Amino acid sequence: MHSTRLKAAFVAAALTLAGLAAAGPAVAAPTATVAAARAQQASVPVDFVDLPTSALVADGEQHQVTVTYRNDTSTDRTVAPQLLVESPDAGPFLTPSDVVVEQRTAHGCWRPVQTASQTGTLFTDLTGAQRTLHPGETLTQDYRITVVDPDAQGTVQPRIARY
Repeated sequence: MHSTRLKAAFVAAALTLAGLAAAGPAVAAPTATVAAARAQQASVPVDFVDLPTSALVADGEQHQVTVTYRNDTSTDRTVAPQLLVESPDAGPFLTPSDVVVEQRTAHGCWRPVQTASQTGTLFTDLTGAQRTLHPGETLTQDYRITVVDPDAQGTVQPRIARY
């Protein structure tokens, strides 16, 4: 009888440990889910700072647009420069093939920047453009826009996404 109780206690302990081991990932999952949700929230801008607009010039020439933002806060701030190329309200709507957008690298070279389109507005990606500015630091990003379609019309709207 004593050995039966010992076996039962051993089996109960083994089942308890097995249950905890199996529950380990399940218990950790909510923590991982919370961390993923926080990371996603951090990647969503809290607001935008619109900078002065300019007309989209369809002359086949390269036109430079400089996006500048200074972190005037006392804490680090994550920001991302973005260009919007907006179609006229009445159309015709722009497509990514209508313009070539380039960005100056830290080494002074120009590299192409992909644009996406939504309801007639072309825009550059925010995710890869994010940078952390320390208090008092200034971000300066140069872009170059060349209009390929001579009939294209619109407005260039530079802005800063703040996180």
